[in-house]
Amino acid sequence: MTRADGGRWVCNVNVHGVGVPTRPLEEGEDEVWVSVEQLEGLLDAAVGRPEVVITFDDGNISDLEIGLPMLLERGLTARFYPCAGLMGEPGRLDESDIRELHAAGMVIGSHGWRHRDWRTLGRDPVGAPAAEELVRARQTLERVIGAEVTEVAVPFGSYDRHVVSALRRTGASRVYTSDGGWARPGAWLQARTSIRADHGGDFPSRVMSHRPGPRRRLRGRAAQLAKRLRG
Repeated sequence: MTRADGGRWVCNVNVHGVGVPTRPLEEGEDEVWVSVEQLEGLLDAAVGRPEVVITFDDGNISDLEIGLPMLLERGLTARFYPCAGLMGEPGRLDESDIRELHAAGMVIGSHGWRHRDWRTLGRDPVGAPAAEELVRARQTLERVIGAEVTEVAVPFGSYDRHVVSALRRTGASRVYTSDGGWARPGAWLQARTSIRADHGGDFPSRVMSHRPGPRRRLRGRAAQLAKRLRG
């Protein structure tokens, strides 16, 4: 196994909501809403593992109230991808919360405006609603934290060649997906594996223990290529 900072592989693990939800959940969202104990186990396993990257999607208030203290206790940093158009809604991070995460050394990226499937937005990256999801969202977060925001996490992991093209044209520097498995540290598209409510206590060791072998790498590249070319 090698290091993310110059090594050959990185293991990206994604978190959504944690603990008791403080807002009504969307359909299927309960499947990726995990317990405090699950997050503790995940972060404990990430300590001393620079090849493991933790990300948080959606901008839930549990990112700040539960995730941030746990990260700081363990000396870890993470990447947070809120939906800019949902800031301040019940159960979501507001502007001051996002500034607090940024001030604590966390990376802030965009998860779009209102958690829509980007494959439904059309092919013009500067036409509404694509501009709202791909451009306005990042600009809004930049205003909030007073720094450039160039990373994005794709809602639902849903992308195709039109989404990829639009993200490149609108200046995304790194794109996190939900393709699963490990990734090359310098790759523009970064596969992630999400922790789910039904994952047992052995999830961290299973997902972090084995870098991909040749067959898994080939399958992963083929699946990613199929998504990039469809549409």
